[in-house]
Amino acid sequence: MRKYLFILVFGLLGMTAAQSQPLLKTHVETGDVEGVADGTTLAVYKAIPYAAPPVGNLRWKAPQPAKPWQGVRVCDTFGPWPPQPVRQGLTPDMMSEDCLYLGIATPATSADDRLPVMVWIHGGGFQTEHYGGDLWKYLALRGVVIVSVEYRTGALGFMAHPELTKENGEGHSGNYGLLDQIFALQWVQRNIANFGGDPSNVTIFGESAGAISCSILCASPLAKGLFHRCISQSGGSFAPWSDQPRSLGLDASQKGAEAQGLAFQKHLKKKSLKELRKMDSQALCGKDVGFGGFWPCVDGYVICDDQYRLYERGEYNDVPVIVMTNSDEGALFSHSIKPEDYEKQIRGIFGSYADEALKTYPGSTVDEAFHGFGDAFRDMGFAWPSYAWVSLQAKTGKSPAYAAFLAQPSTRSFSPDPRRRGVAHADDILYLNGEFLNQPDKYPAESAVAEIIQQYWVNFAKTGNPNGKGLPYWPSFDDSKPTTMQFSNGASLIMRPNREQIDFVDRYYKAKREETESQRKR
Repeated sequence: MRKYLFILVFGLLGMTAAQSQPLLKTHVETGDVEGVADGTTLAVYKAIPYAAPPVGNLRWKAPQPAKPWQGVRVCDTFGPWPPQPVRQGLTPDMMSEDCLYLGIATPATSADDRLPVMVWIHGGGFQTEHYGGDLWKYLALRGVVIVSVEYRTGALGFMAHPELTKENGEGHSGNYGLLDQIFALQWVQRNIANFGGDPSNVTIFGESAGAISCSILCASPLAKGLFHRCISQSGGSFAPWSDQPRSLGLDASQKGAEAQGLAFQKHLKKKSLKELRKMDSQALCGKDVGFGGFWPCVDGYVICDDQYRLYERGEYNDVPVIVMTNSDEGALFSHSIKPEDYEKQIRGIFGSYADEALKTYPGSTVDEAFHGFGDAFRDMGFAWPSYAWVSLQAKTGKSPAYAAFLAQPSTRSFSPDPRRRGVAHADDILYLNGEFLNQPDKYPAESAVAEIIQQYWVNFAKTGNPNGKGLPYWPSFDDSKPTTMQFSNGASLIMRPNREQIDFVDRYYKAKREETESQRKR
């Protein structure tokens, strides 16, 4: 009897151990896949193709379905970087147009777990970076399935061109990188359940260009129903647009983007789209191209209008959002500049609003100009779009919008300039990737803030509400009350930060929007 009891208990223990193993093998629509273990509780799949390689005649076309494979595809190595400028640690052999892969980190032990899903869209100014930078395993360990998506960048991802528009047949071109993101989200809907994820509970989140992408997806009819919550870290797409190529503070229509595409063709001394398609990818996106700035455009298809107007009219994908900016975003982009040159730049940017801009962002000394430029860059590029997003959704949406402000003092930053006064652009990544959590003795305050942010983020991904036991209560945004959650030596509610500067940018953008709309009506 004891012998049989021992066998029974041992068998049950074995079954429990087997059930608690990470989900290292599963199936997707194109074949079987096998991941690798990260510790004892996570399965990681580093490179699953979600679309066909956009090469040859598929260059500058919408993504197409990936081809099936035979046998088991072992996903133990990240896919290549999209073509972009080389730099230290990144060489041409690490890049390829065949870049439409995604990575998954899952704590699920069964395909039946139905865990919340978080889909990461990386930044890089729509020109650089890679989906394999981080699979956010610290978030995954809190009970969510993480998906990280690669998309086409630079000229290959965002060049519009009259020949492409004609070739398309529906009258639009450009925004291929955004179409990649949407295609990946459709793939997630069809396949993520096989990784223990819940396709009815998907949160998109991103930083910088990834946050701008999230913002665009929140207003694109093509992305409707593909996600259910959104977290933006330093980015939003609410600037006015014109029929000219994109410039600082002014997005481009497809017509303006097509003009940029023609200028690019002329720069490369090519006569046609056919010749451009024959070029090596590095010759289009590499370090020595000498032409850049490709960006999403208002094409009437992915992006239907000025997003500010869309939100005013309530024409967007109304989902709960968290929108966060950093206290000194512009420190990463600012530089030493003479006061007289600074004034010329400000007058060139703000035109008739330049005198007010110089009062709002003074620059009478080299140091003052450094901070003036940085603060103007912060507010125009990140802080004002974030304010526009939460304030408009608070007025016209049914879903809550939560505002956050990261201001934690730290010696660690992506900005090397000693004049930095706060949290620089991209520093928020350090609070998600374990940089501070792994060094609590060296960074005690930052580690505590990282823990708080991660708890809020995961609570939000699970329920659409960041609040939870042991955390300071975080209400949805109300501009008349202290509802912005500031992360600095803990978490506490404040009124909207940098109010005077943001209100100035708001007035400037209002005038610019009315000017561009008037021009389009002529």
